[in-house]
Amino acid sequence: MYQIDVVRFIYSAKDRIIGENMPRLSSGLVIAGAYADKIRRTIFAQLRDYIKKNRDWGQKVAFAVAQLNRVLYTLLVEQLKIDKGDVVRIRIDYEIDESAKNIVWKWDSINVEVFRRVPQEQVDSVVKQLVSIAREVAVAAVSYSLIKIGETFDGDIVFTVTLDGRDVGAAIVTPVNETLAVLKRGGVVEPTPAIFEKVRLEIPTGSNMEDVLKNVLATVVQSARHVSIDEAIKIINAIRDRVSAKPMPKYEEVEEEG
Repeated sequence: MYQIDVVRFIYSAKDRIIGENMPRLSSGLVIAGAYADKIRRTIFAQLRDYIKKNRDWGQKVAFAVAQLNRVLYTLLVEQLKIDKGDVVRIRIDYEIDESAKNIVWKWDSINVEVFRRVPQEQVDSVVKQLVSIAREVAVAAVSYSLIKIGETFDGDIVFTVTLDGRDVGAAIVTPVNETLAVLKRGGVVEPTPAIFEKVRLEIPTGSNMEDVLKNVLATVVQSARHVSIDEAIKIINAIRDRVSAKPMPKYEEVEEEG
C-alpha cells in the first residue's frame, strides 16, 4: 500500500485569504509518469475561454506549463527519486495576467502529496529548499545525453535522448558539412513534453555536432514547442522508426481523483 507524504507550507492568515481568491491548479491523483500531461490538460481546460478568444494565450499557457513541469521534475525525479509508478497530487495557485496574456505561478503556494514510503521530513526539507530557487529552476538548462542509434538511407543521423540514464526522447539530424547541421526534428517527454523542429546547428571550430545538439536540447523550456505527452511520443517514435528502433511505450493513464 502507498503511504501518503504531504508537502506542507505554513502561511500567514493574509496569505491564506489571498490564496482562496486565486485560481488553483490541481492535478488530482495521478501516477508520477503521467503528471506532466495531466497538468497540461487541466490548465488548458481551466483557461479554455481565454484560449478560444486569442491563440496567443495557448502559447503562453503552454510555456507556463513547461516551467511548472521543470520545477516538478527537479523536485520529484531528481531530488525525491520517485518512481514512475508512484502516485502524486500537485496543487498550486496562479494569477491570470490578462494584459500580458499570461499566467503567473505562485510558487510559495505549491502543495505536493507523494504516495510512497518517503520520510515526511525528507519531503518537507527538499521542497522548502526548492521553493527559494523555483524561478531559476523553472527555466534552467536540462543536461541531456545523446546516443547514436543509426543512420537513415539518405544520410540522416538518429539519436536517442537520455536523461539520468533513462530514454526520454529522440532526435534526427542532417549533417551538411563540418560546420553546419540541421536538427530536422526532436522530441522529449521529460522534464516536460516538447518537440523541436528545423533548428540550424552551427558547429564552432573545436566542437562537434553532438555537443551543439545537446546545447539546443538543453533549452527545452525556452525554445521548444510544448505539447501533450501523446504528441511528443508520436514524434519520438516516428523518428525511431526511421532506423527501425524499438518504439517508446506510451505512459500509463492517470489515476482517478479520490
